Amino acid sequence: MAEAVANVARRINATVEEGKDSLDLSSCQLISFPEGVFKVLRTVSENIRIITLAGNQMKAISSKFFSTFTQLRELDLQGNILTKLPDQVGEMEHMTSINLANNSFSIFPEKLTEIATLERIDLEGNNITELPLEKLSTMPALKWLNVKSNPLNSSNHFALNSPYKFDILLTTD
Repeated sequence: MAEAVANVARRINATVEEGKDSLDLSSCQLISFPEGVFKVLRTVSENIRIITLAGNQMKAISSKFFSTFTQLRELDLQGNILTKLPDQVGEMEHMTSINLANNSFSIFPEKLTEIATLERIDLEGNNITELPLEKLSTMPALKWLNVKSNPLNSSNHFALNSPYKFDILLTTD
């Protein structure tokens, strides 16, 4: 465990010292976003555009995460055990891509449909049965939605055959 903590500290320090616009905490055995990271990154949080938290064991992500990293463009949370996102995700004014593949979502995180700049949503490998197609179709920037390997109900499969202004990737039976 001490090695994992040291690894996180090294990566955070590199982000701060090198003035990077990205933070990679993938595969760090995290069960949540470390509270201390908010303090360390306080002075540079506005510069961070990309955060990777893939391959951890995160069950939740706090609203503080989204209110701290307001300039975030890309967020990679694939391979965790998330079941929902806080409502504050809908306030992300610059986010263009979110990867939520291989988590534990059973309900589509509808607050994502409030992000006007969002172009790519990856929800492959979750347990989602319904999609808010009406809300998705009003997203101005959405270009790509991946819902492969989700147990979508048959009415969603039928509706997905209609033309949309974005690409939908899904598993066909």
